[in-house]
Amino acid sequence: MTGRRGDLLALVAGTLLPLAFAPFGLFPLAVLAPALLFFSLSELTPRAALRRGFAFGLGLFGVGVSWVYVAVADFSDSGAVTAVILTALFVAALAVYPALFAYGAARLRARGAPPPALWYLAGLPALWLALEWLRGWLFTGFTWLQLGYSQAQSPLAGLAPLLGVYGIGLACAVSAGALAWLLHDGRRAWPGVMVLLLLWGGAWGARQVEWTGPAGAPLRVALIQDNLPQSTKWDPEQFDARLELYARLTLENLGAADAVIWPENAVTVFYHELKDDYFDWLAEQARAADTDLIVGVPVKRTDAAGYYTSLMVLGTHEAVYHKRHLVPFGEFVPLENVLRGLIRFFDLPMSGFSPGPAAQPPLPVAGQRAAMSICYEDAFGEELLHNFPQATLLINGSNNAWYGDSLAPHQHLEISRMRAIESGRPLVRATTTGISALADHHGRVLATTPQFERAVLRGSVQPMQGMTPYTRWGNGPLLILLFVMLGTCIIAPRRR
Repeated sequence: MTGRRGDLLALVAGTLLPLAFAPFGLFPLAVLAPALLFFSLSELTPRAALRRGFAFGLGLFGVGVSWVYVAVADFSDSGAVTAVILTALFVAALAVYPALFAYGAARLRARGAPPPALWYLAGLPALWLALEWLRGWLFTGFTWLQLGYSQAQSPLAGLAPLLGVYGIGLACAVSAGALAWLLHDGRRAWPGVMVLLLLWGGAWGARQVEWTGPAGAPLRVALIQDNLPQSTKWDPEQFDARLELYARLTLENLGAADAVIWPENAVTVFYHELKDDYFDWLAEQARAADTDLIVGVPVKRTDAAGYYTSLMVLGTHEAVYHKRHLVPFGEFVPLENVLRGLIRFFDLPMSGFSPGPAAQPPLPVAGQRAAMSICYEDAFGEELLHNFPQATLLINGSNNAWYGDSLAPHQHLEISRMRAIESGRPLVRATTTGISALADHHGRVLATTPQFERAVLRGSVQPMQGMTPYTRWGNGPLLILLFVMLGTCIIAPRRR
C-alpha cells in the first residue's frame, strides 16, 4: 500500500497500539496494529518505508508516553510551551525506532525477496525484535510500550518464564507477520495460520507449568502509601508532618506485618541526618515487634562525592540497596555541564544522583531474600537476574506522583507484574500516590490501593524458590534465535 493513505493507516495503527497496554488491556491490538504496519510495507522504497514507520511511531508514542508532559509541565516550572516542545522531541526520538524497523525491512527486501514464510514469520518479526532490544539498551534504554508487556494477562504470558518479555514480544511480532501474510495472500498463507495456532496454544500450555515452588510460610506485608503532594517533598514547613505521618502509619502496623515498606524517597533528607533522632528509634520499635522496616531515603556517599536513592532495611536486619539504573534527565543529567541551567526542567530537585554498584545481592527481609528495585529500574528484567536463585520475592519502591492521573502508573504496574511472571516470584510494590500492589508469582494482582488516596495495603505473599529458564539463561537463547532468523532471511534470497 503506497502513498499517503498507507501513511495514514500506519499512524492510526500506531495510535491504537497503546490500547493494548494497561489500563485498557486490549491485548489483541498488540498483534493487530503491527500486522497493519507489516502489511502496509509491501513494495515500498526504503525512503517511503522510513516515513511510514515514523508515522506509526508518532501515533504509538504520541499517545502512549503522553504522560511525559505532566512531569515537565507540573513539576519543573518550565511552562506549558516548554513541556509541549520537550514532549514532542521525546516522542519524535522514540518514533525513530519503528522508522528504522520499516527502513531496514525495505532494505532487506530490496536485496532479494525471501519466500513469504520467511519474510512474514522470520524477517519482519526479527527486525522488530532487534529494534525493541536496541531501544531497551541505547542511551540507558527505554522499554516502555514494548509489545510483550501488553500480554501479562494473555496466553502469551506463558512464554515469560521461558524467554522473558522480549520472547513474548517476538511471539506478538510473529503473530502480526502471520496476519499480514493472510491479508497479503490469504489463499497461500495457511502455514502462517498454523504457526499462529501452535504458538498461542503452546504458550497457553507453558503457562500451566509451575516453574518455582513455595519457600517457607507466606510473608505478611504492609505497604505505606502516603499520598502527599509531590510539591511538599522539599517544603521545609511540611517536613515534620511528613516524618510524623510515616512514623504513625508504621507504628500502627508493627507486629501485624512481617515487613512494613515505604515507597521510593519517602523522606527527602539524607539518612545520616535523621539516623540518630528518627531512624534508630523506628528501628528499635521494629525490632521489638519482630518486624522489618524498609524505608526509601537518599543516602550520602561515603566519599561525599554524591548521593544515592536507596531502600534501607531496618529492624531485625540492617542492609541497604542503592538504585543503579537512573532515569536520564530526572535523576541525572547527561552532558550536565552543558544542559544544567539551560532549561529549568534540568534543574529538578535531587536530579544529580549517583548510580549504585552493578550487582548488589538480594537483601534479607523477614527471613527471606528480596530482589530490590527502585521505580524505573524494574523495567529492565535482565538487570534483576543476578538475584536468583537466592531471592524469593521482588520488592519495588516507586514514586509515580511525577505523572499525575495519566497512563504512566498503570503501565508501570503492568511492567512490574512481568518481572514476577519471568522470575516466578511474588511482587510487593509500594508507591507514593498509587498504584501500590501485591501480585503472586504468576503476576496475578492480589490487591491494590486506589490512586491519590492515603492508604496502607495489608496482605500476604508466598515467597518462591527455584529457577525459571529465563532466570537461568536470560536473553541469551532469544538473541541466538534472533540472529538465526535474520541470517536465514539474508541468505535465502541469494540461494534462490
